Amino acid sequence: MSRVGKQVITIPSGVELKLAGRTVSAKGPKGQLSYDILDGIEVEIEGAQAEVKQTKSGKNANAFHGLSRALINNLVLGVSQGFSKSLEIIGTGYRAQVQGKKITLALGFSHPIEYALPEGIEAKVEGQILTISGIDKAVVGQVAAEIRRFRPPEPYKGKGVRYTTEHVRRKAGKSATA
Repeated sequence: MSRVGKQVITIPSGVELKLAGRTVSAKGPKGQLSYDILDGIEVEIEGAQAEVKQTKSGKNANAFHGLSRALINNLVLGVSQGFSKSLEIIGTGYRAQVQGKKITLALGFSHPIEYALPEGIEAKVEGQILTISGIDKAVVGQVAAEIRRFRPPEPYKGKGVRYTTEHVRRKAGKSATA
C-alpha cells in the first residue's frame, strides 16, 4: 500500500466534501473543485475526515492510491486556503504589469509579452515580485511555469524570471588571457 495514501485527510471547518458516484467535490469559502476517482480507489467520508482506500492490488494501484489521496487533499486545501507561487523578475528594464485578467511582461525583447490569465487565477505585482494565486494547485503551477518559460534565468548575470525559492548557479564569465 502507498504511504501517502494511508494518511487520513482532515477536512477543516467551512469546507464541505461530497461523494457523488465516482466524483469527489469540495466546496469552501474560496470556491468549488471536483475530481473523478480512478478505478480501484474508494473514498470514505466520515465527519471531518476522509479516507482513501484501494480496492485492487498491484504496482499501479499503489501509485494511484497515493495520487488520489494527494489530489483530494489538494481539493480541500485549495477551497479553504488556496495556493500561490511567487516569481521574481530580475534584469534592467524587466517588469510586469497586471491589467485585469492580463499580464504584460517587458523582458528585454523588442515587444512586450501579453499573457491572458485562465479562469480562477489571479496575479499581483509588488516591485519585482509577481504572485500567481488560485484554488487549483495544478493550474497555479502551470501558469507560473509558462510565465517563467518566457525568459528563464541565465547563469552568467542571473537575469530572467525565476521562482523566489529557486537558486540559480552562477558561472564565471570570460577570463582575460595574459
